[in-house]
Parts: sequence; structure tokens; C-alpha cells
Amino acid sequence: MSMEVTAWNSLYNAMHAQSDRRPFSRRTLRRIVAFARPHRADLVWFLVLSVAVAVLGVVTPLLAGRVVNAIIGQRPFAEVLRLALIIALVAVGVAAFGMVTRWLSARIGEGLILDLRREVFDHVQRMPIAFFTRTRTGALVSRLNNDVIGAQRAFSQTLSGVVTNIVALILTLVVMLSLSIPITLLALVLLPIFVIPARRLGGRLARLEREGANHNSVMSTQMTERFSAPGATLVKLFARPERESSAFADRAGRVRDIGVRTAMVQMTFVTALTLVSALALALVYGLGGFLSLQGTLDAGTVVSLALLLTQLYAPLTALASARVEVMSALVSFERVFEVLDLKPLITEKPDAVTVPDGPVSVEFDAVHFGYPSADKVSLASLEEVATLDTRGGEEVLHGLDLRIEPGQLVALVGSSGAGKSTTAQLLPRLYDVDSGAVRLAGVDVRDLTAESLRQTVGMVTQDGHLFHASIRENLLLADESASDDQLWQALRRARLERLINDLPDGLDTIVGERGYRLSGGERQRLTIARLLLAEPQVVILDEATAHLDATSEAAVQAALADALRGRTSLVIAHRLSTIHAADQIIVLEEGRAVERGTHTELLAAGGRYADLYRVQFASGPPDDEPVVVA
Repeated sequence: MSMEVTAWNSLYNAMHAQSDRRPFSRRTLRRIVAFARPHRADLVWFLVLSVAVAVLGVVTPLLAGRVVNAIIGQRPFAEVLRLALIIALVAVGVAAFGMVTRWLSARIGEGLILDLRREVFDHVQRMPIAFFTRTRTGALVSRLNNDVIGAQRAFSQTLSGVVTNIVALILTLVVMLSLSIPITLLALVLLPIFVIPARRLGGRLARLEREGANHNSVMSTQMTERFSAPGATLVKLFARPERESSAFADRAGRVRDIGVRTAMVQMTFVTALTLVSALALALVYGLGGFLSLQGTLDAGTVVSLALLLTQLYAPLTALASARVEVMSALVSFERVFEVLDLKPLITEKPDAVTVPDGPVSVEFDAVHFGYPSADKVSLASLEEVATLDTRGGEEVLHGLDLRIEPGQLVALVGSSGAGKSTTAQLLPRLYDVDSGAVRLAGVDVRDLTAESLRQTVGMVTQDGHLFHASIRENLLLADESASDDQLWQALRRARLERLINDLPDGLDTIVGERGYRLSGGERQRLTIARLLLAEPQVVILDEATAHLDATSEAAVQAALADALRGRTSLVIAHRLSTIHAADQIIVLEEGRAVERGTHTELLAAGGRYADLYRVQFASGPPDDEPVVVA
């Protein structure tokens, strides 16, 4: 490796090293070893071949010196040819070993990335919803990308680099000292001139890199927010495009200025080190030439020493930054392990059972619940705050009792924050109760398998979330084995068949991020079609029509009537007129059921439900208000 290449590599490592400083336990190292264990055979061969390359790198300069001596000494051409062939074979060996080493490096590195990413991805999927409400998505994605790749470099680059450079350094020093002690000492005297700038300028470049990364992060955030459909709409309605453009241009200009400064510092550093290496070679040739003319050193040895010089400085410079690389890799592992150490609050019991066959009832038995505090579900680094919010854990539901018989429709109503959505989230086990029990067909949901619970309970929320994928892919989330006929049947029942059929790509139409290429009513009907395809026995509607206009609501309500027919249903309704036909209405206030009964009974009672109804329809309920049909 040339000195110039070594300089660039040293700069890169310094610029991209993690700046964290934290203690690393033996447990962390044991976990790293555990992740590496499946790749141990490849690692051993990787290290052996890396050492072989380092050894062959020292052999070549010695052979070159012998060639020079043979030519000067007028040796037979056969001897020169033999040495040249050996040099060629060594070069072929270095190339072959290098190819195999690179293959092993890629195999180990990519395999480790796969293992870590799968581990983190699977673990994150087991986290409670509270984790996702607190965590910044970008910070979490960074763990799966940047930190996993940083951890991978520990094996594919740092480990081999340290071993190879140590072997190369020891061999080079031994050979150089055996050839000429004065020239070797001269080379070591010049070493600080080579290494010190790498450390100082490397730190400066690292600061510039971090500053540029921060500005890029701000620009990325601005672009992500402004380029989404809601963000673009907000800018067009309230913000000034010229102000947005000016703010973006200002940040982009700072990134440009940092880029120019970084390029100049890099070039200054590399030029200085290249100059130092040239001066070192000049001194070697000067002193070596003098000793050769004095008869104490032959010309071939001078050439060998000059070639070995580059193999002395290169590993020394690389090892000077090895600690930074190792610490950076360990930081990456620590950041990955931080996520893996977060314990999922929702786990499946080893002896979990399936929902019993037959009609399914729903029961909430003396349920007490409070949302978990941040320290149980999140990390300060994932929320990008200095310390976690200590609030949380306060009880939201206080001894809630509720029973829905098979096929019944029960509605939850109440003020905002009364605990309606919280109640709905406990049934599919998005959270677990603190005390009491939630039961399906008489079985505590904590005793059920996750798969059985998913097949039994279906939910439609008010935002109607869709992935940036085709209509087909969004529907197949409910049943990946569903045929096109089944998809069209679900769309027909959701009153979407004509709309989808008129689209140019039909089922393969991409709905856009969060489904924004569809209207609110169309998105909701598509989520209802997904629910119909899943065919759950229990349906939860969490204000599924809260943000729709009257026309869209009428279409959605017609689809919901089909979705609810014959199923055990829990409906959360903001518009009280949509729950006239409920078998039972439960009024929640501050996490407690304060009233129960049918629509007629509760109005006659003149309590909280009657108050809510009067507030909504002070001028009289409209005659055309859509009604849920059970």
C-alpha cells in the first residue's frame, strides 16, 4: 500500500469514527464474540491469508534487491530470470490471496450485517406501540443501517487491518534492521513527522465531518417534512416558498463551505505526507548511496530498504488510528445492543393456546391500566433527547368491566381522553393490562398465541393507514394466500370494486405514502376491505368515520355494516348518531364506565350520554345521519 493511499485511509477513518466515549464491559465483548461465532471458520482463514499477504509484501523488496545485485554483479541471466519469475509468482500469490481475502471479508461482513439486521428488525417488531410513539423513526433506522455497518467493519476491516499491519510492521522492522541499522533508525526518527499530522488533522476533519453531517441532517429533515403530501400542503397554505427556499439554500451553502474546507485540509494533509515520504526516500537513497560507495552496503540492499520504507510507514500510520477504529466499532456494537436490550413488554407464553372454536365473546374483567413510562419502552438516544421523560405510568383505566356476547355490537362513547381508544388497544394486546384480565371466549388474551389473536381480532382505526405499495400488497397483509377473486370480492363488499377497476393498473396501482393518492373515504374503505379479507370473528372500529365528510361517511358506513354483520363488535364513536343500533352503549369518563344501556334507555335516563347527545344535536339530529347496522 502506498503512502498516499495510507494517508487517505487514515483520514477517512478519523473523519468517520464515532465520538462517543463509554466503558465497555466483558459482557459486550462476549456478545460480539457470540455474533462472530457462526463465522469463525471464515474468520480464521481470513486472518491466515491476511498474514500471508503481509509476509509476501516483505519478500518482494528483498527479491528486488537481489535482482539489482545480480545485474550489477554481472551474474548469469538465468539467475536474474529466476528471480524475476519468483517476483512474478509472489505477485500472483498476493493477487490470488487478495481476491480470496476480499471474498472472505465480504462474506463475513455481509453475513454479520444480515445477522444483526434480522436480530434488530425482529426485536423491534416485538416492541409495544408505546415504543414507536416515542422513538424517532430516523434514529431507529440509523441503528439498522449506520451502526450495523459500523459494527460489521470491526470484522471485515479493523480486525484484519490490525493483524496484517502488526505482522507487516514486525517483519519489516526485523528485515530492515538486519539490512542496515543506521537507515532503519533514520526512518524511525522521521516517523513522528508522518504520524502526528495524521492525528491532529484527522481530529479537525472529524469535526468538519460532524458539522457537515448535522447540516445535512437538518436539510434531510426539511426535505422529508416538506416533500410529504401533508407537509407540501401546509407550505402551500401557510408558509412562503421563498422563505423555505432561502432556509434550504442557507444550509446547503454551509455544507458547500464545509466541503471546500474539508477538501483543502485533506489535500494539505496528503500533500504533506507525500512530501515527507519523498524526503524519507531521498534520505534513504542518500545515506544508502554513501554507504554503498564506501563499500559497507551493496546497491541491492539500498533498493530493498527504499521499498521496505513504504511498508514501514504504512502500517505504523494505520496502527496509529487503529484505536479510533476499534473504539468506533465498539460504539456501533453498543448502540445496536442498546436496542436489543430493550425488553418487549408483550411476550407470548411458551404454553400459549389458540382461541377456542365457536362463537367468541369479549370480556374486560376489573381492568386497571396505565401507559408504561419512557424508561420501560424507550431510549434517550432513540428519542434524541438528553434524558428520558420521567412522566408516565399513571393509571388510565380504573377497574373497567365490560362484556360483549357473541354477535353483539357494543359502543364506547365519552369525552376525549376518557379511555376509549385505550380500551380498544387492550383487546388485540397492543398493551397488557396492569391488573384484571381481558378475555376472548373466556381465555385471557395473555394466554393466547399471537397468531391466533391476529386471526380472531380485526381493527380499523381512524387514520386508515396504508403502506407505499400496491392495492394488492396492502390487501394481502390480511391473507397472503388470497386469490384475486377473493381480493375483488372484499373490494366489492367494501364498495370499492368500481373505483379500483377503473384505475389503469387496477390491483397493482400504487397508493402512495400513507395512501395519500386515495381520498380519506377511499382509504378507509380499503382498510375495511382488508378487514373483510381477514374475516375476523371480533371487530374493533376506533372512530373509523371521525374525519370523513357526509358522503364519504355514508359509503364507509355501508361497508362497515357488511363488516360488522354477525361479528362480535366493539365500536368507538365520536358521532353519537352512528351508534343508535348498538346492543349496548357504555359511557366512559376518566377511565370508568359511568353509564350503560341502549340509546333509548340512556336518553331517557338523562345522564352523561344525554348531555353528550344534546351538545352534538342542539338544533335537532339530522334525519339523513348514517347509522351502523349490526
